[in-house]
Amino acid sequence: MHSAMPSSTPMRTFAALGLSVASFSTLQSLIVPVLPAIQADLHTGTAGVTWAMTAWLISAAVATPLLGRVGDLVGRRRTFLVTVAAVALGSLIAATAPTLGVLLIARVIQGLGGAMFPLAFGLLREAFPARRVPSAIGGMSAILAIGSGLGTVLAGPLVGVLGWRGLFLVPLVLTVAGGVLTALTVPESRERSTGGINVPAALLLSGWLVALLLPLSQGSSWSWTSPVILGLLALAVVLIAAWVVVEVRSRTPLVDMRMMRSPAIWPMNAAAVLMGAAMFGTFAFFPRFVQTPTSTGWGLGATVGESGLLMLPMLVTMGAAGFLSGPLARLVPFRVQVTIASAVIAASTIAIALFHSAAWQLLVEAGAFGLGLGVAYAAITSVVVQAVRPTETGVASGMNANLRTIGVTLMTVIVTGSAAPGRLPAESGYTVGFLTVGIIGAGAAVVSLVAGLALRRGTRLEPVPTGTLETTAITPFAEEQVVDAA
Repeated sequence: MHSAMPSSTPMRTFAALGLSVASFSTLQSLIVPVLPAIQADLHTGTAGVTWAMTAWLISAAVATPLLGRVGDLVGRRRTFLVTVAAVALGSLIAATAPTLGVLLIARVIQGLGGAMFPLAFGLLREAFPARRVPSAIGGMSAILAIGSGLGTVLAGPLVGVLGWRGLFLVPLVLTVAGGVLTALTVPESRERSTGGINVPAALLLSGWLVALLLPLSQGSSWSWTSPVILGLLALAVVLIAAWVVVEVRSRTPLVDMRMMRSPAIWPMNAAAVLMGAAMFGTFAFFPRFVQTPTSTGWGLGATVGESGLLMLPMLVTMGAAGFLSGPLARLVPFRVQVTIASAVIAASTIAIALFHSAAWQLLVEAGAFGLGLGVAYAAITSVVVQAVRPTETGVASGMNANLRTIGVTLMTVIVTGSAAPGRLPAESGYTVGFLTVGIIGAGAAVVSLVAGLALRRGTRLEPVPTGTLETTAITPFAEEQVVDAA
């Protein structure tokens, strides 16, 4: 019934999905460097234009696990194409937006594309034979990471040619091309989850994500001690507690709490918070960091083009490391990779915080950061995807991606909080921000190491066979199962 298309091969599937994922991932950072231009053109204030980021952030956070679950239920290819259409439509509306309100609507629609990631990982899991799944997931993770950084690098040069509106035409064209290739070459997923969408759980999940991300992203402009901010944070705590209770008691949970607390999953979700803070925080603030005028006494005064060149080693090492993570797992298990990579991230970000007076220092540090992030990103995703049932791939990897999104706001809060109204962030803000990421990175390395040792002494997981329906679905918390790569 769900037979593969005649033109379908694993590599064609990877190429089609990768093109769409790359185009969406650029949207995460593409508009950051051009926010001042958008502000001036749409005649809005700083607080107004920051909603262009907040609207996308909240939409992606809500859509990622929900549409991941929908894909598990009705088919990942079908749902993937819906997200592709949403990104294309949102990009078209953004490119022609006459007002800030229309732009915000466009960004909300674009945010639905956040579900591309878990859906793509699920489709790759079925398309590739078991031994090649880690390499495929690592490669897709590398594409995701590179696209996020490339958005920041390309925004400066492209805006001079296309204008800020023209920037949205790039993901529009690439997304449409990726969608067409997906429709023509990617077969529908064979596995289906049973049940339906747990509506109360979905509403509570959406509610606490909005209640948490809204104050974190707007706290610096609304005042952290304002009743609205404090009220939203308190509401987030209440909704999280209610969500967990509903999920635990439900026969058809949206997110299986047993899965989330499994020793294979929770350490990776904890590390995902670091990855979000490290990757998006660094991509967003590294260019601003090096572009700070020399008149401040600590900035390098780099141009947009020069800041892109300083980020180039980061993107190169990140891409190479992501593609090598899978083959490397035969010698270095994924959990060990996460531990080592987290330590490298910690060392590199601490070095950026303390030693940034010369361009060569930042080149070396950026390269080391990219190496660590590329390995960690791919290894974390590989562990999560292979440690759950095939029918839970979408929601499991979606929640993991969501925790990265939550981590994004941590670096934003720390850096922007150091800036007085109308002024550049202080050096201390960047220093504390990078040091914080370094400390969290060291903590993630310890958590991953301890969890890995505990798993080897007791619970270990068997990789789920892929490429066929006639398999024994694993239970991620089953005690007798083993995953050598994990």
